[in-house]
Amino acid sequence: MNAASDTGKGPQAERADVVIVGGGPAGLSAARELRRLGAGTVIILERDREAGGIPRHCGHYPFGMREFKRVLRGPDYARRLVGAARKAGADIRTQSTVTAIGRQGRVEYTTPEGPMVLQARAVLLATGVRETSRASRLIGGEKPGGILPTGALQGIVYLNGERPFSRPVILGSELVAFSALMTCRHAGIRPVAMVEPGVRPSAFSLSRLLPLAMGVPYLSGTAVQAVLGRERVEEVVILHDGDTSSIVADGIIVSGGFRPEATVAVTSGLAVDPGSRGPQIDQFGRIEDSVCFATGNVLRGVETSGWCWSEGRRVAHAIVAAIRGQLPEDNGTTVQIGEGPITLAVPARLSNGSDAVPAHTHLQMRLDRPARGVVQLMQAGKVIASRSVNSLPDRRILLRLPGNMSPTNGAFELVFREA
Repeated sequence: MNAASDTGKGPQAERADVVIVGGGPAGLSAARELRRLGAGTVIILERDREAGGIPRHCGHYPFGMREFKRVLRGPDYARRLVGAARKAGADIRTQSTVTAIGRQGRVEYTTPEGPMVLQARAVLLATGVRETSRASRLIGGEKPGGILPTGALQGIVYLNGERPFSRPVILGSELVAFSALMTCRHAGIRPVAMVEPGVRPSAFSLSRLLPLAMGVPYLSGTAVQAVLGRERVEEVVILHDGDTSSIVADGIIVSGGFRPEATVAVTSGLAVDPGSRGPQIDQFGRIEDSVCFATGNVLRGVETSGWCWSEGRRVAHAIVAAIRGQLPEDNGTTVQIGEGPITLAVPARLSNGSDAVPAHTHLQMRLDRPARGVVQLMQAGKVIASRSVNSLPDRRILLRLPGNMSPTNGAFELVFREA
């Protein structure tokens, strides 16, 4: 289908086959795959000046091993993704902020030239995540300068070529916290400590060797209680084993605590999952509105760029199936999560079967605390899928979905039986 224009009240409405909201790895890979599958006109709306997503701010390795079979720095990886989408024929429109997504594929957005409207056969939400602020973490103390999330740090260092501080504390031990550590090394910044409230790092246990190899003390089981300083950070007050002490520092990097950037989904009235706080999807990546889909980190806490890239490609196949009328009309039954450590499951809805290949062949789960046991997917009192689990919070846990399930056989429940 060629793009065309409609006339009517308000801005001129332009037609497209698929509109993708967000130009990060998930959105870019979906666009390329959609074009390869013959989906027609594919338009990406990206609010920043350049597409590429978070990797554009990460001037370190490794990116691209799964996608390009080579090790790349973040900006080089982002440029390759953008180039591949454009070469496939995707129309990437930057400085385009989506303000509303209608139930039948109407997308309203703003640009420096004014408000615009697109009418699409399918809409894909791929807006990624945002980091939790200091206020949301309930860290007390004064409000000096020098407190940054990892994304802001990377923008200052890699995009502006500046050094916001010289001796910060890094809060958190997710993969992104180690990305912050590498960013500091690139900029000649020497962190004075990496502080983790849990007893083990959120990333894999061996990751704690990296700060030690760089001469950065790694403090587990330690909470940040307050940040002191008037104009700039001067001290970070910590609590460890019931004892309070302070670390002299000139900044703090508040890493992780990621939340889906789902504001436009919420304001547009699309279904949002209470566990993930992202769009609630079925195994085809479809939100309750049959023309709206979601993929990438907007679905849950942060995942790797390679994971999002792969997920974007898979949901592209489901979108093409939807355009061709090959998906079931009923978009499923919500998976109920029983008592226990499971905080979210993606997809959160399971649909009737069809000949179309689902974008999600597994339930992806997260825990809110360290736990060991067995997770079971139940239907009508029967176990239809299960696996053993021994995991820390916020780590990826996958449970393969059975191929013969149907919501008509009864409600689904996810149960965690601790060992």
